[in-house]
Amino acid sequence: MLNARTLLVRGMIAGAVAGVAAFLFAYLFGEGPINDAIAFEEAHAAPLPAGEHEHELVSRGVQSTAGLATASVVYGVALGGLFAIVVAITLGRIGRISARATAGLVALAGFVGVALVPFLKYPANPPATGNPDTLQQRTGLFFLMIVIGVATVIGVAVVTRSLQARYGTWNAATAAVVGGVVVVGIAIALLPAVNEVPDGFAPILLWKFRLASLGTQAVNWATLGLLFGYLTERSQRAATAVAAQPVAV
Repeated sequence: MLNARTLLVRGMIAGAVAGVAAFLFAYLFGEGPINDAIAFEEAHAAPLPAGEHEHELVSRGVQSTAGLATASVVYGVALGGLFAIVVAITLGRIGRISARATAGLVALAGFVGVALVPFLKYPANPPATGNPDTLQQRTGLFFLMIVIGVATVIGVAVVTRSLQARYGTWNAATAAVVGGVVVVGIAIALLPAVNEVPDGFAPILLWKFRLASLGTQAVNWATLGLLFGYLTERSQRAATAVAAQPVAV
């Protein structure tokens, strides 16, 4: 029997490591497009009146290093705690698979629901590509897409489990995934589009940033799932070995 507190702590540790991995990926592949986008914004910004200067509360150097690292690790720790809770609930309920495989499936489902589905409709945009007046609307639409993605993933899992006994695991999972794709497709078609990229902004720069953003999420979820699954399975093997040892009388 797995201890809930132990799983939670393990999830937070794995989340911290995943946050560091996500920071490294974002720094290596995301900061370049961000700097180019900022340069584009500054080149096309209206000049300030004489004698006025724009002051940064936090320098760009701090934002791209300590700020990004702190945000990545804090997000990873929080995500790792929630991830551990979901894995604890899921263990033993999706068939006779190991804790490592369960963690991997939960991580894959989390990436699809939280990152991939919203990306398909509202991909991340670098600086200089958004209208400040529509920030609240864009934020609301993005979180609505996350809710749809998570609900769809949960629905796929529930439908697969309900059809598994009658149609088999493979057929049930296929039917559930197809239904989930249809639901996401309808949501993408019905929700309003957001296209605020200014004229002259390089498409290759836009997609470099978007792919770096999605890649950061993929690294985060993959590291979290693999590391948490490995630590949990190793702990289970150690507990089994201890339980199997003869007791001295």
